[in-house]
Amino acid sequence: MKNYFLTALACFSLILSKAQTPAFPTSGDIYLGLKKLNVLGSVLYVAAHPDDENTRLLTYFSKDKLYRTGYLSLTRGDGGQNLIGEEQGIELGLIRTQELLAARRIDGAEQFFTRAYDFGFSKSPQETFTKWDKEKILSDVVWVIRKFQPDVIVTRFPTTGEGGHGQHTASAILAVEAFTAAADAGRFPEQLKYVKPWQAKRILWNTFNFGANNTTGSDQFKIDVGGFNPVLGKGYGEIAAESRSQHKSQGFGSARARGEAIEYFRTLQGDAPVNDLLDGVSSSWTKVNGGEAVEREINSAIAAFDFMQPQKSLGNFLRIQGAISNLPDSYWRTQKIQEISKLIEQASGMWVEAFTTEAYVTQGDSMKVNIAINDRLGVGSKLLSVQVESFDSTFNAALQANKNFTFNKTIKVYDGTPPTHPYWLQKPMQPGYFEIPTQAQVGEPDVEPAFTVTFRFDLLGRIIYFYRRLNYKSVNQVKGEQYQPVTILPPVSVNTNPGLLLLNLDRPAKQNAEVQVVANRNIVFKTASIGLSMGKQKLAVKEQSGTFSKNAAKRYNFEILPGNLPASTIDAIPTVRFDSAAQHYLALANIRHDHIPNINYFYTDWLRLVPLHLAITKSKIGYIVGAGDKVPAALEQMGYDVTLLTDKELERNNLQQFDAIISGV
Repeated sequence: MKNYFLTALACFSLILSKAQTPAFPTSGDIYLGLKKLNVLGSVLYVAAHPDDENTRLLTYFSKDKLYRTGYLSLTRGDGGQNLIGEEQGIELGLIRTQELLAARRIDGAEQFFTRAYDFGFSKSPQETFTKWDKEKILSDVVWVIRKFQPDVIVTRFPTTGEGGHGQHTASAILAVEAFTAAADAGRFPEQLKYVKPWQAKRILWNTFNFGANNTTGSDQFKIDVGGFNPVLGKGYGEIAAESRSQHKSQGFGSARARGEAIEYFRTLQGDAPVNDLLDGVSSSWTKVNGGEAVEREINSAIAAFDFMQPQKSLGNFLRIQGAISNLPDSYWRTQKIQEISKLIEQASGMWVEAFTTEAYVTQGDSMKVNIAINDRLGVGSKLLSVQVESFDSTFNAALQANKNFTFNKTIKVYDGTPPTHPYWLQKPMQPGYFEIPTQAQVGEPDVEPAFTVTFRFDLLGRIIYFYRRLNYKSVNQVKGEQYQPVTILPPVSVNTNPGLLLLNLDRPAKQNAEVQVVANRNIVFKTASIGLSMGKQKLAVKEQSGTFSKNAAKRYNFEILPGNLPASTIDAIPTVRFDSAAQHYLALANIRHDHIPNINYFYTDWLRLVPLHLAITKSKIGYIVGAGDKVPAALEQMGYDVTLLTDKELERNNLQQFDAIISGV
């Protein structure tokens, strides 16, 4: 068994403000984390979408009650609207995933998802389950419950439909079924290789008063969650508003609320609470064999904590770590080892970072990794080693108080290193859900970092590990210092343009399509073939003995005739072959918004060919563009004369000149 007394700090990275600039925890955060060590209780909140969660309640659970708190959003919100850009579908889901993670960094809860896809509004849970594979989504909810082991589960919506949206009701139905199924070893037994059956004490519905729909009642269990936390200098309603306001793509900027705030609950299954949400659940160290000794160490550390000199608590923290490590293996032993390891790092005041000055690195290429360390509080640590990819070096260097220790190293990126890509997009998706590659990835909220750097320190005679995600670091003249994820690229990226061709069979004419090949590293070839595969028809351009220079883009044009294609819609796949076998190269998509990290993902940029019979009689159209609207371009391909109508055009134009006016979404 791993010796946690000598090793620590499971993958903890500095909290990122707006996910792009590191923000080190304050002494107040450390103090609350220390008090949380004495709380062995957990609550899981369940709903359907990003922004469904009750951020005020999550904040209260996490910051006041100090429970381990989680939010399970069944979807990533792919079917919502987008106030800030044109992204729709999976791209909007990627944005809303990062907005949820930003919200959780503020309210202190953890984030989970299932594989369910938000396909848009549904009128009933029955309609929802025609898209979602109910058994698969239920298995994901059961997995999260078994892994998280909540004492209490709370749903945002009821099973009886008052939530309106069919996916809302479906989320409650699945939560209630999972409440029982998670405890049944006969349900989803394949999961039991990794987790154990788990029975929560109760599941409750967090009733609501939305507009004219008031589901609260005086006979329901209630909690005042509107308190003020003097350690943080904020009330829970204020923190919740900051969290809620991260849902910028949905326009959920919220005013800070202060004062009494009553939340109501109706018990769905299990014993109804009387005095406390966790009635009947032990949330102290008495629930763990030998936990009393740990609690004494924690209480001693709380009494001695110095807000101005948190590093003085390191000795106490290391003793707590040792006491927890001596306990028998259990869920709470593992959880509290992670918490105390995080506190040790925070109290040390150590600045530890790894960064590169390039946002992208290609398989088989090299990159320079920069390391910066500062023992800011002079705790007397010693750097023993640093490891990342093929680089593993021993230093044994004593760090001087508040002096920067820096070095850099150029490392090779293995050819087999996988591109940085969301795991839920790796396989072709089904109409209502994503295919998840492995069981361990179910529920995970984010993309795995491209590289993780391991630092080994000697701290007060103990071997301590720090883990850092390798970031791309830059300085912007307006925004200042910026941190973004590093993305691993394949050797080549391939795009088609346009993405859609409408082929009018009544007026057949040649249409032009383009395949663009971008080299992400220097490529030398003896033969190359670039083309389009359209069912039985294949178009290709061949080249002999050449090079593709890094970052260079080459464009290849192809003429497409409707008469040579099937009479049904087909997808033309771009093909690239260098020397030997053809490779399935993908296109790189970028999503950029200031409030979230840069998002990159890969996809097959096929060209959709749509043959159709189309007779155009009146052709002049005025079009009012909607969010993410691609219809005007399609109308122009058909042969219509399209004028885009903004507010100014609507004021200036004589609308009688148009044969039709169309309003987008």
